[in-house]
Amino acid sequence: MSQASNTSVSDVPPLEAGSDNVLHESLRDNVRILGDNLGRTIASDLGEDFVDRIETIRALAKRGRQEGHEGRAALIDYLRRLPEGELLPVTRAFNQFLNLANIAEQHYRSRFRRVEDYRPGSQPRLDDLFRRVQEAGHDARSLVERFADMRIDLVLTAHPTEVVRRTLIQKYDAIDHCLGELEAAGDQQERAERVRGRLAELVSQAWHTDEIRRERPTPVDEARWGFAVIENSLWDAVPQFYRDLDNLLLGNAGERLPLDASPIRFASWMGGDRDGNPNVTAEVTREVLLLGRWMAADLYLRDLEQLRHELSMWRATSVLRAEAGEAAEPYREIIKRLIRRVELTRDWAQARLDGEPFSHHDEVIETREQLYAPLLSCYRSLCDCGLDAIANGALLDTLRRVACFGVTLTRLDLRQESSRHTAVFEELLDYLNLGSYGEWDEQQRQRFLLEELGSRRPLVPAHWECSEETRETLETFRVIGNEHAESLGSYVISMAGQPSDVLAVALLMKEMGGDVRLPISPLFETLDDLDRAGDVVDRLLSLPEYRRWIQDRQEVMIGYSDSAKDAGQLAAAWAQYRAQEQLVEICREQGVALTLFHGRGGTVGRGGGPAHAAILSQPPGSVDNSLRVTEQGEMIRFKFGQSGIAVRSMEIYACAVLEATLLPPPQPKAHWREEMDQLASRAHGVYTSVVREDPDFVPYFRAVTPETALSRLPLGSRPAKRRQEGGVETLRAIPWIFAWTQTRLMLPAWLGSGEAFARRIESEEGMARLREMMNEWPFFGTYLDMLEMLLAKSDLDIAAYYEHRLIDEPPLMRLGESLRERLRNLIDVLLKIRDQERLLENTPLIRQAIEVRNPYIDPLHGLQAELLQRNRDADGAISHELSRALMVTMAGIAAGLRNTG
Repeated sequence: MSQASNTSVSDVPPLEAGSDNVLHESLRDNVRILGDNLGRTIASDLGEDFVDRIETIRALAKRGRQEGHEGRAALIDYLRRLPEGELLPVTRAFNQFLNLANIAEQHYRSRFRRVEDYRPGSQPRLDDLFRRVQEAGHDARSLVERFADMRIDLVLTAHPTEVVRRTLIQKYDAIDHCLGELEAAGDQQERAERVRGRLAELVSQAWHTDEIRRERPTPVDEARWGFAVIENSLWDAVPQFYRDLDNLLLGNAGERLPLDASPIRFASWMGGDRDGNPNVTAEVTREVLLLGRWMAADLYLRDLEQLRHELSMWRATSVLRAEAGEAAEPYREIIKRLIRRVELTRDWAQARLDGEPFSHHDEVIETREQLYAPLLSCYRSLCDCGLDAIANGALLDTLRRVACFGVTLTRLDLRQESSRHTAVFEELLDYLNLGSYGEWDEQQRQRFLLEELGSRRPLVPAHWECSEETRETLETFRVIGNEHAESLGSYVISMAGQPSDVLAVALLMKEMGGDVRLPISPLFETLDDLDRAGDVVDRLLSLPEYRRWIQDRQEVMIGYSDSAKDAGQLAAAWAQYRAQEQLVEICREQGVALTLFHGRGGTVGRGGGPAHAAILSQPPGSVDNSLRVTEQGEMIRFKFGQSGIAVRSMEIYACAVLEATLLPPPQPKAHWREEMDQLASRAHGVYTSVVREDPDFVPYFRAVTPETALSRLPLGSRPAKRRQEGGVETLRAIPWIFAWTQTRLMLPAWLGSGEAFARRIESEEGMARLREMMNEWPFFGTYLDMLEMLLAKSDLDIAAYYEHRLIDEPPLMRLGESLRERLRNLIDVLLKIRDQERLLENTPLIRQAIEVRNPYIDPLHGLQAELLQRNRDADGAISHELSRALMVTMAGIAAGLRNTG
């Protein structure tokens, strides 16, 4: 692949004048370096002849892109004539190149602070935002207060289309480090040679490592992966971000962010999300919480050892001297004592994990304050003694980490489906002869739940012999009761449809959780749920007993994945917007502080896209200095896997929340609303007619995508389906979208939109209205931006080839042709609305990133379709090698397209 890498990169056309040519050269050089190393590694392993075959395949793929059908036919013919023994190494070669290309791009983005894909000149920066908000009349002092009160929770989730093993991720991180070292070496020849040697070693290690897990990760494995992201990246990135923010605040307002403030914090669903995942049990949640405590203690010990070495000064206030005793070096004495407690805390966590006894419970650090207070005493003493430069060094970095990560690294959310809580009360009331909870109407349920919430007597018998499922649900609430509230985040209720669904959780928390009261977040995720969200929350907040319980603070989660699968992307996006508007208005009228929790994924079909644009496209008032948002699987690695990128990602979130709060987007005009109502209705009708009403659709989906094979890919701990029987409605949103992405049809993100837009652009008035909305309304403009990016990644010819190879039934073939025609028409319509000649005309970096990868993704598509057919011919009994090759094609396509789930 040494030839392939040189040819593929140098063949990329230069960027348009005015864009980042110098930066692009840096990216181009690194792709070439990594490609050359991979080529030499493969040649050493499999011979030069094999490398020549890889180059032939890549050249044929490139020719296919240039010549169309005839060129692609030559590629497919070559792939189908490959010996069976070469299919796996061929797929591995292209998969590895795509992963290396991603490393080069991530390095480029980190080095030049290009985390998100924007049009040139529109990169959000805090210094520029400070200037704009001050010009709008907000004084510098108010900015300090805004940041002190800001609460951005980034919730790390294990909804993985993250197909890359943690072992390989670590090697890829080391490769990225080598690229930086190579650039830093400059003309230091010996140093550069050492780095090149290490780089060659790491690329060889990656090639000789199995890229597919042998087994599915457990929920605990997923949690360890999340903690590793903190250890390897965020631990350094968080204090870097706050140093940058402090410098801006000092320059504008003359003061730092308060020491105990942390505008950005991290939560997690890994080990807490039990909705539809029988592998997440109360015992798993306990173990993950203990792992968080152990890892936090271990990381803080590294900080404290550094402080013990550095804080050797003798000058101290009388307050600190009194605390340190007669020690000649008072700061070291304080830190030494703290080290002992943190060591005991780590030992305690390890003993609990091992099921062994522990005897020093009174010295275990349980809360953030116990860790924070001694460090704060040292900080204040240093400042009072005029040693500010020392106080604001490593010690301040540790204080910032404590404010952000606490003693658990992340707050663990818990999520469960509402029916599980209902089942507990059905069984309990039957046991107590109090009635049939399942047959009660909503008013009866509310009356009972509110009475019990106000009662001082226990409802659940101490030695109740309940069913295993109910016992597991109750054990989850016991976990809550045995933890400090700061270890836990929110309790999220899936499929929440009535106020009683929320009250049931509150009562279970009271019965089993003691004094711990977590925020209870109903999740509205289907189109019907979103339409009723305002009414449900309004009725809930009208209950005085519940208001006292929540102390006038309510969290609501908006689901993006299932609503798009349920209704189609356009109708779902508009329903999400309207639901947020209603919730904001209701909570304002009720005098309740609202935090909206956005359940976004990586793809457009799951609410994905640049965070800055997504936040600023929300309804005015919905981002009131607070935001919760999920970050899943692959996007965690892309946004937070490297320190430089993580710092920039946090800046983007802080920028967006501050701007949405102080410079909110305009209220949508009445005629925009009318337009969206009509567009959404038309798009929803088309989507439903195809996905739910066409009897050929499910058979087509199952035949043309790798959906059935996908269930064997060991992506995550969660089953691919909620139920094993049934149709599309039983599939989780991630495999639903992942499967369509693999074929490049990208159906979930666009189906129905083309017909809705086409009808409007038939008239000059309709076209003018759409362009007005695109230019003046961030919600609609961002929707079209994301749609354009998604369409640029689609490929009609590839989708047609899957159908040609995998389908021979005329009705299914006719459906496939009609779907491709819908996509073709949508592309034409979108280009007319945007007045463009081609997709991504104004975002050349994204377009070229796709073009560079296509010659490496195209062979994987051809091989995947071939392997799927062979698998079906063999009734799922193809050889282990071919089965592995099939899984590698999925991994490679996902790597090439990036935001696949």
